[in-house]
Amino acid sequence: MVLQQQECEEKWLMHYSSLHQILLVGDGDFSFSVCLANSFGSASNILASSLDSYDEVTKKYKDAKSNLEKLQRLGATILHGVDAIKMKLHTDLRMRKFDRIIFNFPHAGFHGKEDNVRLIQMHRTLIHGFFRNASGMLRAYGEIHVSHKTKEPFCHWNLTELASKSSLVLINCVDFNNADYPGYNHKRGDSARCDEPFPLGKCSTFKFIFSPSANKIPKSLNHSGLAQRHPRVSVTTPQLSTKSDAPYPSNAYTETSECFQIFGGYFNHARETFGEVEYDIVSSVRGQLDHAYMKYMAERPGCGLSGYISLLEQLLDLSSLRSAWLRKNLVCLDQQLMQAPHF
Repeated sequence: MVLQQQECEEKWLMHYSSLHQILLVGDGDFSFSVCLANSFGSASNILASSLDSYDEVTKKYKDAKSNLEKLQRLGATILHGVDAIKMKLHTDLRMRKFDRIIFNFPHAGFHGKEDNVRLIQMHRTLIHGFFRNASGMLRAYGEIHVSHKTKEPFCHWNLTELASKSSLVLINCVDFNNADYPGYNHKRGDSARCDEPFPLGKCSTFKFIFSPSANKIPKSLNHSGLAQRHPRVSVTTPQLSTKSDAPYPSNAYTETSECFQIFGGYFNHARETFGEVEYDIVSSVRGQLDHAYMKYMAERPGCGLSGYISLLEQLLDLSSLRSAWLRKNLVCLDQQLMQAPHF
């Protein structure tokens, strides 16, 4: 009874909830799966997989056997011989859907220098095949997370472009810090040094959602892959009113307010995507709100939904104020344009 109650209590570790159905792909020595299971107190929602067979995994990684045993005790499903580019056809996966599909630091193997064009293409082929499979394995509002180095030459893998070919759109890109995942050991996974760690450097977790119009998003992307304003769109913004009776007061929210701390990504996203064309705004905004919910629950464990609903009400009030402010300023701008001399 106590165990059942513990499993029903939602627990979070960064972007992952104990209530999520989670698929881990290519988990090396299975230490990331163990990290999540330890945080949740259960692994009943975790399906951990590897390309290697059980014998190969336990031979390559000294901690793999103990990690697998712990996962089994905590109720995880473990699959070996799962190929990331064919996994949707796997007997035990083809009928499954997940809230989160995680592939940490995918790599096609050490076959030369990382800046070699041929090797980069091998990596891209792996990622493309993974996205093509994973995109059809998501539950409603599900996300695909890929943690990846962001400096050269790894940035040339261009994850966002590859994802768009499988109707996936990037909704967020956050720094990956190994310290956030106690017990996780990133491994080379290949060659005689397979059980050794590799230098991480600057890296991020890229979060994608399924969106049928993803391949229509403009190609003008910033360094993180998020769509920027389309170059054909020219937007002239009116001057902000500084009067105290302005419909949208400048102090309506500040970066220190709780609402802004939780929904800061939403505000920033609205500003960054303003004026874009052919943008899947419904899925994108939904993704930002989902992220805000996860952030709230992770940073305020045990607070329940009432506090989050209160923040949503504040967000609604702010959105109403902003809409009124925009309407007023657009009317003023129209009047100015009508009064302006025509040549």
